[in-house]
Amino acid sequence: MIATHNIEKVSFEENFMVLQIDGKEIKLNLDDLSSKLYNANKIERELYKISPSGYGIHWPLLDEDISVEAILKNRD
Repeated sequence: MIATHNIEKVSFEENFMVLQIDGKEIKLNLDDLSSKLYNANKIERELYKISPSGYGIHWPLLDEDISVEAILKNRD
């Protein structure tokens, strides 16, 4: 399977998620992105899996999935 995106880093700053995707940094307000991530604690936020294809990110403790395409589409 060919990677759709190169998700290089996922981090959190207060109520923001900071992503390094395809060499670009994107800062997203969690309140606009996901109520589950917004209300999550540090452990729940930091335990995630990036899909091998680069399609999205999954938080198993929260049962939350976010598509990179959806993130990028909403930023345009």
